[in-house]
Amino acid sequence: MLYKKLKSKLFSTLSSLTLAGVLLAGFATMAFAPSSSQAAKANDITPPTLPDGMAPVPAGNKLFLGTHAVGTQNYVCRPSGAGFAYVLFTPEATLVDDSGEQVITHYFSPNLDTTPGDPNIDPKVVQAAGAIRATWQYRDTSIVWAKVHAAGQDGAGAVMVDQNSVAWLLLDAVGTQDGPTGGDKLSNTTFVQRLNTKGGLAPKTGCSSSTDAGNLAFVPYTADYFFYRPANSK
Repeated sequence: MLYKKLKSKLFSTLSSLTLAGVLLAGFATMAFAPSSSQAAKANDITPPTLPDGMAPVPAGNKLFLGTHAVGTQNYVCRPSGAGFAYVLFTPEATLVDDSGEQVITHYFSPNLDTTPGDPNIDPKVVQAAGAIRATWQYRDTSIVWAKVHAAGQDGAGAVMVDQNSVAWLLLDAVGTQDGPTGGDKLSNTTFVQRLNTKGGLAPKTGCSSSTDAGNLAFVPYTADYFFYRPANSK
């Protein structure tokens, strides 16, 4: 793991990203065994069988892009309750298609799509009109922002399949944006899945006392990301 001290100003800003970081880190209390099937396919990258308890992509949506991701889950050590804990402040990943060509960059950013109404309501996040969300930007510069699917009768949006890896996720799109030159590959995205995860969990050392506050950990991970849009769209 790579650690270093955050400057105080950066530490203050990153503290506002706690909620989004915890959701995407996929913390859960138990693992589930795979059972439910998923037959969709795109670009020869096929989603695996979903684990018990995980919400599927709702009917009326179709898979249009499958990708492999390599990157890091990036954590900062900060106060938590009576102690200290790592909090995800952003992922950084490159997504490639089945030919190995880079097609998407993944990170956190403010939701710039004002149509669905996803405003920033955190006073600690300054100069951001939209909420901080997981972000995917295609090579045509079109963007989708998404948040973890809320648990309900259809299942959970985050499930731990491997206790040594970040959770599998179903994320609901909460905003999209065409690229400045008209790129629209991701503009109709409705759902994103993060599956087949390996690694990426916060380390168990380096964040136990006030002297560790501000430590950074960049943890390698891999995953497959799948993108969906309305079934009646082209």
